[in-house]
Amino acid sequence: MSRADHVVLVSIDGLRPEHAQDERWPAPTLQQLAWEGAQADAVRSVFPSLTYPAHAIMVTGALPARHGIYHNEPFDPAGQTGRWHWEAAALRVPALWDVLRAEGRTSAAVSWPVSVGAAIDWNLPDIWPLDPRTDPMVPIREAARPGGLFEEVEREACGRLCGENFSIHTLRREDRVGAIGAYLFTRYRPALLLLHVIGTDHIQHEYGRANPMTRRAVGAADRAVGQVLEVVEQLGLRGRTAFIITGDHGSLDTHTEIRPNAWLAEAGLLEDRPDRGRWRACFHGSGGSVFLRLRARADRAALTRVRELLAARAAGERRLFRVIGRRRLQSLGADPEAHLALAAAPGVAFSTIAAAPALGPATGAGHGYLPGIPEMHTALVASGAGIRRGVTAATLRIENVAPLVAALLGLPFSPADGVLLPGFLQPSAAA
Repeated sequence: MSRADHVVLVSIDGLRPEHAQDERWPAPTLQQLAWEGAQADAVRSVFPSLTYPAHAIMVTGALPARHGIYHNEPFDPAGQTGRWHWEAAALRVPALWDVLRAEGRTSAAVSWPVSVGAAIDWNLPDIWPLDPRTDPMVPIREAARPGGLFEEVEREACGRLCGENFSIHTLRREDRVGAIGAYLFTRYRPALLLLHVIGTDHIQHEYGRANPMTRRAVGAADRAVGQVLEVVEQLGLRGRTAFIITGDHGSLDTHTEIRPNAWLAEAGLLEDRPDRGRWRACFHGSGGSVFLRLRARADRAALTRVRELLAARAAGERRLFRVIGRRRLQSLGADPEAHLALAAAPGVAFSTIAAAPALGPATGAGHGYLPGIPEMHTALVASGAGIRRGVTAATLRIENVAPLVAALLGLPFSPADGVLLPGFLQPSAAA
């Protein structure tokens, strides 16, 4: 049984719990929805706490080891190309949009990660060109479905889209994501509308957690949500629509960068070249964690050598990270192809650059850390049709978002790792 005719799932990239809970932050729409509905004091992200693995969890209820998106970028043995996990074909388990299509119901998405080619009826996916000289709208226009949707939203919703108003470097992007989302809901009434707003994360990367620009970014994200809420109200569908606002991870200010691949290069396990040269071992990842890949999975000698190099670091360096072994990675549902991982201490970030020196300064804020670090927690607000008012959970896990959406829409959905928390549903709906 469907509890809601429509669900609007909004991911605010880099959303922190206080943004939705503390009225000193400029997020009146989120705070209104929280007051009218339910919320979580903290949402535990995933390892690594990165955008693409987390967004894949939100729509599958499965951890990375199952859904297949281990990192933002797929590991390329011949050297990284700059490609991210843009295509939905990389998902190894069904997503909410697959179940909706099988049920004969519709979905729409704006800038949702891992959605190129997805079974989404109206889709403007998250993708960008590898060549910075290319118009950044070209790959979005080409990947938009159905054909002509990009031109339709320019004409009917937001005006001309270009790098100046739709890049991650401008908060004007948030207003356009909100306008497009509001238009798609008004025009097509999808059962599920997915929106991803990214400015809050980008600004924190640039300026850190606490600064006026972060406040502006939070306000811009809130405006995007408010645009969709307003059209839902104007259409008289507030009582039939549920809003779920959440994020993918938090953020943590950084001061020091470690380049563990520089240690491997010094030991002759890889070369400081774009293709890694004649490499045997390499760390892959970004931010608060990196994961060890071996060119030959059976190269036990290379693995032993890496462990020796890590153990031989000076005591002060050794305190900047911890080694995560295979058993712990399995319990976290993390990259099954990694032989071990390094998790940075708070304030420290990793780079995969192989050039010396191995230690240097860092600025801004980052993520990718172990999900148990409080600063990596994000928020969740749920309000509207089917949502039980006044509920506050101390913590929940990001893999529980998809089961909640599925329950609200009455979908036959059995995620591998997430679980429905019935306390968020109205008592009559949960019975």
